[in-house]
Amino acid sequence: MTYKEALEYIHSIEWRGSRPGLSRIRELCAAIGNPQKNLCFVHVAGTNGKGSFCAMLESVLRASGHKTGLFTSPYVKTFRERMRVGGENITEEELTSIIEFIKPFADSMADLPTEFELITAAAFEYFRRSRCDIVVLEVGMGGRLDSTNIIDPPELAAIGEISLDHTSFLGSTINAIAGEKAGIIKDDSPVLFYGTDKEAYSVIESAAKNHGCEFRTPDYDALFVKKSTPHGSIFDYKEMRDVKIPLAGLYQPKNATAVIEAAQMLAAKGWNITEETIKAGLLSVSWPARFELLRENPIIIFDGGHNPQGVRACADSVAAYFGTGRCVTVLTGIMKDKDTDVAASVISEMAASVYTVTPANARALSAAEYAVKFREHSVPATPCETVGDGVRAAVADAVANNRPLIINGSLYLYEEALRELDIVCPKS
Repeated sequence: MTYKEALEYIHSIEWRGSRPGLSRIRELCAAIGNPQKNLCFVHVAGTNGKGSFCAMLESVLRASGHKTGLFTSPYVKTFRERMRVGGENITEEELTSIIEFIKPFADSMADLPTEFELITAAAFEYFRRSRCDIVVLEVGMGGRLDSTNIIDPPELAAIGEISLDHTSFLGSTINAIAGEKAGIIKDDSPVLFYGTDKEAYSVIESAAKNHGCEFRTPDYDALFVKKSTPHGSIFDYKEMRDVKIPLAGLYQPKNATAVIEAAQMLAAKGWNITEETIKAGLLSVSWPARFELLRENPIIIFDGGHNPQGVRACADSVAAYFGTGRCVTVLTGIMKDKDTDVAASVISEMAASVYTVTPANARALSAAEYAVKFREHSVPATPCETVGDGVRAAVADAVANNRPLIINGSLYLYEEALRELDIVCPKS
């Protein structure tokens, strides 16, 4: 099997869609020797912010001398980003070898696994072969019935902000969705909730209590942001002074304080982590496509916020860095199963003009349909045939009007937008 064939096999079962449940992943992992049983995990759920949290915590653990695994989704450039050891993507050869190993077991199942279940099993096997000390494991969707939830009680269960997303699977209320996320909580395993919703807090605290778990939340009142720019932030948190992170966005210092709490909870369990390694790990973290500064002349930022909470966080950061009102040009595309009306409404608060595109995904909302939603808010909106057309038009608009350009929406836009930017305005 070649790497190309391995990817084709992984994606060939995409049509089976998302079918929550743990029976298939349990059967598949049992067939390959239950690799997850040989690993220690930090299990991370939430609607927004969990990717940044995972990236920062993995960086801290690695800076502390631990051999780390990191499992996240989706990817922005290469599928191999989804499984990393020691900060490096899985190689083509390693992924091919693991898929070759798993394929006969998956093919023999009466109830065939979904794509995400196959990927999860492959990640467990990769981390076992790599002999990771600890794996930061991001939930795919929900928690209770997510395929990552067959692990034994983790070193820590962390749950972030919760909002209305994937409602057809997880429920239509915050309480219902929080209950699904709280499904990752297991007996006597410490729990960190770093969201701010009071309903979600109540649900998750109750679940932690029922499982006999230590329960902690960050003290956001003890967070003092000294400086925040598109290049990152400097902040104090409790007794920790001058913590630096290279990730932009007003929300990232909050994510970082949650990581500090998580690291301290792990240290209390015996993991070798110090204030110095926490600071070093946060300083060296890399996490693309989340309010990422791509260019400085003109200023071009990519932000993958696509649900209401994510888009609001993007707009708040724009207001803080560039001013309130309609002061930026926006290039955007989104999936039609998201709350597109709310996204358009929030983006319209900051956009002087909008260029819409259709991301390369069957679930994408068409550029023409999305443009109509902005016009309803009296924002000039131009639908573009391709992402390349959109990038060229939006860059020209931003330059002509001396405005920052915000590329917002689906992560499926990221790679193509970067390729086009390298042509239109290459890095100096």
